[in-house]
Parts: sequence; C-alpha cells; structure tokens
Amino acid sequence: MTKEEKSKYIENLAAKLSESGVFYLTDTAGLNVETINNLRRKCFQSKVELLVVKNTLLKKAMQSLVGRNYSELYDSLHGPTAVMFSEVGNVPAKLIQEFRRKSDKPVLKGAYIQENIYVGDKNVDMLAALKSKNELVADIIAALKSPAQKVISGLTREDRKWPAEN
Repeated sequence: MTKEEKSKYIENLAAKLSESGVFYLTDTAGLNVETINNLRRKCFQSKVELLVVKNTLLKKAMQSLVGRNYSELYDSLHGPTAVMFSEVGNVPAKLIQEFRRKSDKPVLKGAYIQENIYVGDKNVDMLAALKSKNELVADIIAALKSPAQKVISGLTREDRKWPAEN
C-alpha cells in the first residue's frame, strides 16, 4: 500500500468512526472461511458492518479525530482486528454471543458505545443485555400507559355508581 493509499484509507476509516456512535473491536483469528462467511452474513442481516483493519491504520484514524478520545482502546490494538460498526449498541454483542455458542471466537477486544468505552471480553454479556433506544422508549411508554389504563378502566366500569345517580 502506498503512502497515498494509506492516507486515503485512514481518512475513510476516520470518517466511518466519526459517523458511528457504536463500534466493537474483535479478534476473529483462527476462524475458518465458512465460519467467517457465516459471521459476515449474520452481520449483514443485522445491519452490522464487519471490517478487517490494520491496527496501526486504525489507531491513526482514531488519533486523527478531534473531540473523541479512544486512548483506552489503543492497548487492544494488537493481533488481528475486525471492527463491527452498528447503529444499535447491543447488536454486535448479541452476534458475538451467538457465535460463541459454537466457537471460542470472536473475542471482544473493546467497544465504543455512545462515548463510553468498554475493554475486554468480560463485557460481552453486559453489552448484550443493554437495551436499545427503541426498547427503552417501549418500556417508558408501557410504564406510562399502565396507570392511565387503570384510571380509564375504573372510570368506565359499568357497575360503578356515580354520586349523581343515587
């Protein structure tokens, strides 16, 4: 790769990082071609982009972004690295969990989710349990809806006698 190509690659990677509020750094080394293809297929179906990167170029892309501090992830940039870009914070973790039922890979090196950094494979279960924005909104609506339904139900009961009816 020429110096110019590296520069363009770093630029493109930096743009992708700045556009994404969620990305996971994983180690997929040792997976056979069939398994990697299955992982890519599952990622595509889940709207997760899987991109294998060179660590030095990824680190330069991270360092080039003003206003974001990825320094806690730098120590994770060793060995083969695949980046999983997603719009939903818990989807890559759920994919990792699904694949780990049959294999010991992919391994989570680190994750960046809405300005929070998680380092290490020990965080996979916790990240998979995170609720997405849509799930949180649904929970809030359900919580608000329940008391209102009880009030309406109480007001519309047919066996209820109103004081004016006595």
